[in-house]
This record gives sequence, structure tokens and C-alpha cells, in this order.
Amino acid sequence: MSILAIDVGNTRLKWALFDAPRAGAQMLAHGVEFLDHVDRLADGAWAALAAPAQVLGCVVAGDAIKRLVQEQMDAWDVAPQWVVPGTEEAGVVNSYDHPARLGADRWVAMIGARHHMLAQGAARPIVLVMVGTAVTVEAIDTQGRFLGGLILPGHGIMLRALEAGTAGLSVPTGEVRPFPTNTSDALTSGGTYAIAGAVERTWQHLREHTGLEPACIMTGGAGWKMMPSMTRPFELVENLIFDGLLEIAVRRWPAEKVGR
Repeated sequence: MSILAIDVGNTRLKWALFDAPRAGAQMLAHGVEFLDHVDRLADGAWAALAAPAQVLGCVVAGDAIKRLVQEQMDAWDVAPQWVVPGTEEAGVVNSYDHPARLGADRWVAMIGARHHMLAQGAARPIVLVMVGTAVTVEAIDTQGRFLGGLILPGHGIMLRALEAGTAGLSVPTGEVRPFPTNTSDALTSGGTYAIAGAVERTWQHLREHTGLEPACIMTGGAGWKMMPSMTRPFELVENLIFDGLLEIAVRRWPAEKVGR
């Protein structure tokens, strides 16, 4: 029984069709659409898809976009489910002061990261970094408890803020260098090292808290840009939110309930 997994971020919608609601399912099709063009999905990328048995997604873009996405599924006889963070799901415990206010994408990615790490061996603390329009840095202990995390502007937002708030400063593309000697490189290096510094501080806090060296996982469309500037070895996992959605799906729709 196929499942359509949907990740609606701040800028883009990413989707993937899998052959079953289970971890490690085969990806049958996938795509990306900018939010401005979501209304094209029904007549475009989704027009050729067979109706999925289930739809599970996470959305941070707001209710208006969520309704528009749901309208693109009118031809399918399926009601989408949207992840709302709670106090616990799929072996991860949410320590946020108000659990439902945690970003759904952060929550799903943490679930994906936890199970990705467990599939490789023994449990370890995790520093999870998502690099996109915004950057989030999460700390998860050995027992799967989300301890807390950071939110900071993504690289593009940092540069646009400087351009808007500083007289005569334009933001051309520069390179990341140890000692920048021109404005372009200084801006690019400054934004990159600000993110890297936030990650390093979280890594140190988590090591002190747990007494163990954390595993480091990075995801997000701009993750590859950050990897060379990190102070710790990181594993880059491209589809971590999809992995998390499948981990949730296998618990919401066990095999015997979907005719497998």
C-alpha cells in the first residue's frame, strides 16, 4: 500500500511516493515544487501518480499553504494526515515547554535521525543540524529525549539582513576563507562560521551533559555547503524528513491494517 510523504518547508514543498508505510520503503517517485507553484501539482507532477493509500506530511508554511496542498489531492480518495508534535512519538521524547509549538519539520527530522543512528549501531547522543531557509540545531540524548535546540537565520537571510540594514553594502557571492580580505568573502565566511559556531557550542553542551561524544547528522538543501566548514565530522543525510515520516507511518499504519 503506497504512501505519499510530504515536507512543506518555508520555501519549497518536497514529496516522495513510497511503496509502503514502513522504514526502508522503496521510493517510487519524488519531486520538489516552490510554494508559489504548489497549485500546479494536481495538473503537473501528481497528475500521473496512482492514488496513494495514505498521505502523511509535515508543514511549517502555514494553514493557507496546507489547504492549497490538500486541494491538489481532490482527485484521490484519501485524507492526508499532518504531523503535530506531541510529547512522544516513534521512540523520541519531546522536552519542549509547549510540545505542540515545536516545528513539525524539526520533530520529524529528529525521529528520522534517531532511527537512522540506531540502524547503524548502539544508541548515542545526537546533534542534528537542518540547513535551509532557517537553521536548526537539535540536541538528543542517548535515550531519545529531545533536550532542546537552536534556531538561527539561514545564510541567505543573514546576508539579506545585512544588505537591508547597512548603508552601501551589497551582497555578491563570496567564498568561505579563514582570513577573508574582501567584503564578499567576509560576508560569506561570517555567515558560515556563525552557523558552524552555533553547532559547535551545542556539540560541546551535549557532550558535557551526557558524558559521551555525540553523533553528528546534517540534513537540508544547503547542508552540503556547510559540511566543509564544520569543526566535527558530520554525516549528511539528504532525506531525513522522509525517513522520519516513514518511521511515524509504520506505527500509525501497521502492516496488518493496510492489507500487507
